[in-house]
Amino acid sequence: MLLLAALLAAPAAPAFAGEIGPAQAARLKHLVAQDCGACHGMTRKGGLGTPLTRAALEGQDREGLAAIILDGVPQTAMPPWRPLMSEAEAYWIADYLLGAEEIGAEEMGTEEK
Repeated sequence: MLLLAALLAAPAAPAFAGEIGPAQAARLKHLVAQDCGACHGMTRKGGLGTPLTRAALEGQDREGLAAIILDGVPQTAMPPWRPLMSEAEAYWIADYLLGAEEIGAEEMGTEEK
């Protein structure tokens, strides 16, 4: 009975990036480059919004970043993306930002074809 109560009281498990397929990941990378880049800079080094580089995000947790992505930041230009994306997508972006090594031309949408 205690185990059941503990399971019911536990917070919902966060979504995992593994739920995102390759095509959806490519779409999200493009979203990060274009939509996030509009405020945070195309190289994510900052602009209207704060930098989103791996170094700038060091110490941040994925849950906090996903919450900011989903719900925005009141009294700032950071809008809530919850109406436009799922929690799994927000967690994927958080993981992507926390693990991104370098920003290549593909991510910036400037690769030559």
